Order: sequence, then structure tokens, then C-alpha cells
Amino acid sequence: MRGLRHAVAAASVALLLSGCAAFRSYDAELYPALDQASRGNVDGAIRLLESNNRLPDKDLLYFMELGMLQRLGSRYDESQKAWMAAEARIEASRSDRFAELASLVSNASSFVLNDKMRVYQGHDYERVMLLTYMALNHLARGDYDSARVAIRQTHEFEAQVAELRAKQYAQVEEEASKRGARTSVRELNGYPVETIDNPAVNALRNSYQSALSHYLAGFVYEALGEPSLAAPGYRLANELQPDHPLLEEGLRGLDARVAAPDDGMTDVLFIIGSGTAPAIQSRQFALPMWVQGRFVVLPHSFPVIITTSAPSWPRRVVVEGGALPVEPITSVDAMARRRLKDDMPAIMLRATIRTTTAAVLQYQTQRLGDRQSLATALAAAAVTVGSAALASADDRTWRALPSDIYIARGRLPRGAHRVTLETSDGPRQASIEVAGRYAVVDFRLLRQQVFVNAPRAPGASGGGQRP
Repeated sequence: MRGLRHAVAAASVALLLSGCAAFRSYDAELYPALDQASRGNVDGAIRLLESNNRLPDKDLLYFMELGMLQRLGSRYDESQKAWMAAEARIEASRSDRFAELASLVSNASSFVLNDKMRVYQGHDYERVMLLTYMALNHLARGDYDSARVAIRQTHEFEAQVAELRAKQYAQVEEEASKRGARTSVRELNGYPVETIDNPAVNALRNSYQSALSHYLAGFVYEALGEPSLAAPGYRLANELQPDHPLLEEGLRGLDARVAAPDDGMTDVLFIIGSGTAPAIQSRQFALPMWVQGRFVVLPHSFPVIITTSAPSWPRRVVVEGGALPVEPITSVDAMARRRLKDDMPAIMLRATIRTTTAAVLQYQTQRLGDRQSLATALAAAAVTVGSAALASADDRTWRALPSDIYIARGRLPRGAHRVTLETSDGPRQASIEVAGRYAVVDFRLLRQQVFVNAPRAPGASGGGQRP
């Protein structure tokens, strides 16, 4: 009878949550907003984002998406405010995820806790890209000192997460071994393994270190006249993205560039982001497990990562007749896939716990037999319906990030310039103005649109400008 009461209570909770995040399709909500942005309608994209987030207590993803949309519209102050709110939520929700996992796997009612109902803390690569884009906002406002702070935070986060991940992976392996749970994605019949296990994904050292972030660190430290700090940034960027001459040149000529007198030229770093980050879909697969001493195969939903945009590949940057080569530096698409690959053992472990618990409860209610036939039938139905209602996999991810990021670098006369991006979808043109010895110009390609995030003209507000 105690098992029966627990079954009914747990399933009732599941049904009461039918209007919560577990039943939202994040990609379905975000796609129309991103579509509006790709048409050049940033205001419309923001209105759609707002319409899907009407509750007063906004979540982390809302602020991350909002900040990126505002950045597309060159609203750097508003974008930074949104991203600072995102940072505050990350810090507020940061707890030892190792302890969180231990609590989850020891909780008999964990089958109710669909992954989409857990507080979204952001994936590791999203936190790195958030800090990187916050640094780019500072650079667009000419504030190199604040960009330096954001970059330092990125390095500190990377150091912290490396140790934490090692602990978590070991804990998952131990718990899975004790429970006889399957944690290899290849155990899921029909799962598209190639989407997260391929040469591009496996070539990454991990899911969170970005060559762009470290190259940008080198550039900022160089602009601030600190070559000893710039060198490690350029060096690590080369290690993360080897065999690219442009990245190698950043380190090779560092001391000479810093020591050279001002010749009236600006060293310009062009950053080109293309497309949008991949989406996550919930799909059902057969999960093998032990239930009541028997080996059974039960259905469960798991996340599958898919490409939803066809990024435009930039071939070169042409500035008034001169051409600069373009090279890839960071693939957010690959980082997202590597993140899912690394997290799948934990996702499968939680799925095993939930599915096994639900199956056991159904078995217990059915064993009560005819003595309480009505209660038994209701309990079994409630558990079945409640479990099915919460079976959707977690599809939350920062979609407004670019899919792939490239860089080019060259020296330009100070002043206004007309820039042409030669892409796989044809030329895209934009106007920029550069001043000082160093400048960062960020382009974003979304279908036929090119958004420009360039430094403010001399004399504009945004204190801290030094280069």
C-alpha cells in the first residue's frame, strides 16, 4: 500500500506540472525569433522572445538570447545588461554538480524529475561564449580594460570546470556500474551516433575551451601593451586550432608589433560569426535495463542534436581592393556536439533511474490484484500517463550563438572603409570606421543579412579606451 500511495502521489505531481517547462519545445519557440533576426527585423525577434517569456521571473536562456539579439542591433548597453543578468543567474545557481548528481541518483522519486524541470545552469561552452561576447561588447564600446576583466573570468572558469568535470564523469561511471545501467549511446537502438561521435567533434580537447576566446585574449593583452600575457593566449589558440597560419602569425610577430612605433595604421581583427547554434530535439529510443530481475527494453526520450541553419562560409575579407585570408577558429556547432557526447552517460543514467522506478511502481500496483481493483487500475494508469507526460528530453540550449566563427586580420589606414565579405552565398558589404592602434570588428552572417559590431567612432562614450 505504501508503494501504491507513492505511485499515485508521484504521478499526480507529474500531471500537475503539465503547464511547466517540461512541456515546452524550446527550439519551436526560438526558431521564429531567429527567423525574424535573419530577415533583419531585430525588434520583431525581441518581441517574439518576450511573448514566449511572459512570467516576471525570467530564466537564464531568456537573458542569453535577449543579449545576443540586442547585440545584433548594436545596443551594447542593453545587451550587456541582459548578459550581466545571465551571469548573476549562473552564479546564483552554481552549486557542486557532483553533489547534485549524488542527490539525484539516491532519490527514489527521481523518475518524476524530467531533465527539463531542472534549473538550467547553462552548458560549459555557453558560459565561455557568454564571457567572450561580453568582452566583445566592451571592445565595441572601446573599453579594453573591462574586456580584460571578462577575459580573465573566462580563464578562471575554464580552470574550475576542468576539475569539476573529472569528478562528475567518475561519479557517473561508479553509479552506473552499481546499478548495471548502460551509459554508451551505442546501446540506444537507432540513435544517430554520428551526430556526436565524428572526427570534428573528437578533435576537440573538450567542450568548453574556445580558440577564439584565447586568441581574443592575446589580441587584447597585446593592445594593452602586455606581450607576456598576450603570448599564452595566442599559444593556446594555436594548440586548440592547430595548423592555421593566421593563428601562428599572432604569436610569431608579437614582440615586434608591440615595440613598433605608431605609423598611423590600425591592426584590425575581423571576427565573422555565421549561422546559428544547432538545435536539440527530443526523440524516443529503446533503453535496455534490468527491472525486477529481468532484462527488458523500455522506450525513453533522449536529446538529439541537429543543424538547423546552413552557415555561409566566408572565403576572404576585401577592403578597398586588398584581400585578407579568412580562417576558421571556433565551431560552436562542434562544441555543442562534444558537450552532448560527454553528457550522454549522465543523461542515460538519469533516464535509467526514472524509467526503472516507473516500471517498478507499475509492477507493484498491478500485484495488488483484485482486492483493490479500482485503486490499482487508477494508480497504474496514473503512473503510466505521468511518466509518459514527462518523457520529453531536455532541448534547452543557447540558439542565438553563431554556428561557426572565423577570423581575418590586417592593417588598415585609420578612418572609414568599405568592406566586402566574399562568402559561399555571395558578397556581403558593410561600412566600418577604425581608429587607434588596435580594433576589433565583429560581423554576423544570418542568411542574406550581415550585422556589424564595430568600435564606436572617436569621441563616443564608453570610457576605458586605451589602444
